[in-house]
Amino acid sequence: MLSEHDIKIAPSTYYAHTARQRVSQADWDDAHMANRLVDLWRTNRSIYGVDKLHAAARRAGIDIGRDQVARLMRIAGIAGVTRGKHKTVTTKGDPAAARHPDLCKRQWDTPVRPDQWWVADFTYVWTLVGFVYVSFVTDVFSRRILGWRVTSTKTTPAGALRARAGPVHPPAHQRGLHRHRDGFPLRRRIADQYTSLAFTEALIDAGITGSIGSVGDALDNALMESTIGLYKTEVIGQNPHSWTGLREVERATAEGVQWYNTARLHSSIGYLPPIEHEALYRVTTTFPNGEEVA
Repeated sequence: MLSEHDIKIAPSTYYAHTARQRVSQADWDDAHMANRLVDLWRTNRSIYGVDKLHAAARRAGIDIGRDQVARLMRIAGIAGVTRGKHKTVTTKGDPAAARHPDLCKRQWDTPVRPDQWWVADFTYVWTLVGFVYVSFVTDVFSRRILGWRVTSTKTTPAGALRARAGPVHPPAHQRGLHRHRDGFPLRRRIADQYTSLAFTEALIDAGITGSIGSVGDALDNALMESTIGLYKTEVIGQNPHSWTGLREVERATAEGVQWYNTARLHSSIGYLPPIEHEALYRVTTTFPNGEEVA
């Protein structure tokens, strides 16, 4: 055909050219695997780095090594999000105010079951109509976000305890433990919003023992600070434009918390989602009659 069009080319030149254009099977395999990893990365809100994407791939039944994941991520041009530093003074403590004792003392590996220790804190989000404030309550054992609330003021966020629908009370499978002496320490560095009478009454109504960490200590609520850091990076930081207001932040937070609890892999609990970690605990620590193992 080339000769018919007066294109003078030697057969050896043609075959050498086609040989150079042939894609090896290894290249095809890499291309297909990279495509699967990109799809998995996008499914997880485009935030996973090498370790979590590798864990997600293995959970999805993909037999692949960590180094291969790292190499294909570089080829595909994808990477995990980097958590920035967010530092704003949202509260001013009153050293003379009555406060709960510190019952946790940074021992974040102590909880051995869900609903043993909860931590709480709040953060701010800038919108086109001003700041909104987002409060969270998180279970230390499973890292599950139990409740959240978005408000336009820094008033007492007791409502975060009721975010799931109605007042929070010890679950049926935990009431025996609570009746003895295993309370639910709720921890927060000293702040007017968290030591107010209304919030204290909310804790009492829910049967929760209050706990507050030391003042001016970056590690006093480190686990909750980590959760908020992830929220600011993986939910708020993913919006390339300005948030329009409270409702938009509320919708994004609802979607983010749902994914965080049911799908996001957490390295601190063996690369499992919080809901799955709690389910695994209940399967492995209950008798057939439903009673918890002491």
